Amino acid sequence: MEKMEDDKPKKKITCYLLYCVSTAVIGSLQFGYNTGVINAPEQKLRRFFQNVSLERYGESFTPGANTMVWSFAVAIFSVGGMIGSFSVGAMVNKFGRRKSMLLANILALLGGSLMGLSTLSRSFEMVIFGRLVIGVFCGLCTGLTPMYVGEISPTALRGAFGTLHQLGVVIGILVAQIFGLEFLLGSEMLWPLLLALTILPAILQCILLPFCPESPRYLLINLNQEEEARKALVRLRGSEDVSDDIQEMKEEGMKMAMEKKVTIPELFRSPIYRQPIIIAIVLQLSQQLSGINAVFYYSTSIFDTAGVTQPIYATIGAGVVNTVFTVVSLFLVERAGRRTLHLIGLAGMAVSALLMTISLSLVSTNKSLSYLAIVAVFGFVASFEMGPGPIPWFIVAELFSQGPRPAAMAVSGFSNWTANFLVGLGFPKLAELMGGYVFIIFTVLLIIFFIFTYLRVPETKGRTFDDIAQGFAASAGNPSRSPVPEEMVVGLPVPESKGPAPSSPTEKVPMVDLPPGKSGAPLSP
Repeated sequence: MEKMEDDKPKKKITCYLLYCVSTAVIGSLQFGYNTGVINAPEQKLRRFFQNVSLERYGESFTPGANTMVWSFAVAIFSVGGMIGSFSVGAMVNKFGRRKSMLLANILALLGGSLMGLSTLSRSFEMVIFGRLVIGVFCGLCTGLTPMYVGEISPTALRGAFGTLHQLGVVIGILVAQIFGLEFLLGSEMLWPLLLALTILPAILQCILLPFCPESPRYLLINLNQEEEARKALVRLRGSEDVSDDIQEMKEEGMKMAMEKKVTIPELFRSPIYRQPIIIAIVLQLSQQLSGINAVFYYSTSIFDTAGVTQPIYATIGAGVVNTVFTVVSLFLVERAGRRTLHLIGLAGMAVSALLMTISLSLVSTNKSLSYLAIVAVFGFVASFEMGPGPIPWFIVAELFSQGPRPAAMAVSGFSNWTANFLVGLGFPKLAELMGGYVFIIFTVLLIIFFIFTYLRVPETKGRTFDDIAQGFAASAGNPSRSPVPEEMVVGLPVPESKGPAPSSPTEKVPMVDLPPGKSGAPLSP
């Protein structure tokens, strides 16, 4: 596949590049699988908790205690995610991208084994600790996979390949829903195997990864190994002429050396970074506090409450919708724009949450409303994947220039996992207390996020990183801040400094340069 741009052919997709990308995206599929796998065997796990309690203490958990143990088993996954996401930067700079992915799979093997052996050991604590370990693994995957894929991809294809992470996640959720069927692995006897199945893709990735190269960008910028980077690029590009890629990496390495590294506290202290970091945090909260994980984790219960006779099949239908609309969003994001799609998604989710509230609260008096519940969940999931699903990660990476981006991605990622944890822990109890009215909370939050996005979030489509950073500097009353001119860095050698490379998984998504004279236009607040 070759296209022409400025009389230069874009880099073609080689079989080896596809092999490396596919191998890395196994980590994304793992994240999706472990997010969705806990949903189908909920009642089996609750009974297991009750039986272990009866055997151990002579009495079963009370319904309230059982709900809390179940909620903790679900939500502890996000605690692990927080730990893993914060560890990505240090891990990749110490071990490199490829070796970090290999090491992370040790956690998948450990976590899967703990959950798989929980019934033999008669220990519900093993399920909980296994979910924590798997959460750390998935937190690492959410940083390692997009980072590696972005760094081995040609500039012209980096954005398209970067979206494969989200696609891998939703496919993983769908696979978990299918394997969770009663006649497959969702039975009373086989649910431990369902939870332990995450071991298999971990083993597969361990077999395939040694045949993938280390990230050329890591080799050149971090280790200053230009010849090794060149060899890796030749294999990935299928061409001996990789001088453009080498030059691009040298320029980026020089920009990194010239731009001050920003710490997390400075993001909040500096007026230049305060506005974008607040936007980044709110966008991540809009993803998780929208209620999407309440639907993913508890969709079977929702459909069951709505009176659907085969709720698991409705849940799988939601997974199919999730996957289809993720693909749709890939084609729309560069046409409609990030801000526009995010607004459309939030509005659609708010309407769907309202319909969910109506159907769940009135289904006991009108059974036909169970169909409205299905439509509402499908609409909720479709709207999520149109905007709040993929957009926050893209736009957060675009709001910051090279220096502050690693710290900003750490803060936004931590915000995402923290909100994920709070929803996973609190939703079951809220559902018990509020019944069908629980989604009113999410409806209100979605409206608040819609208003914030409309008033404060800029459109970043077609703008360079430096242009966006200059816009925030201008709105903060510091228009003198300017990026390093490209003339200063073109052709310069890689600096000797081996400081850490930015850990943003999407920092090299290609941006369209604006015509001369339009760069630096201030963003509307």
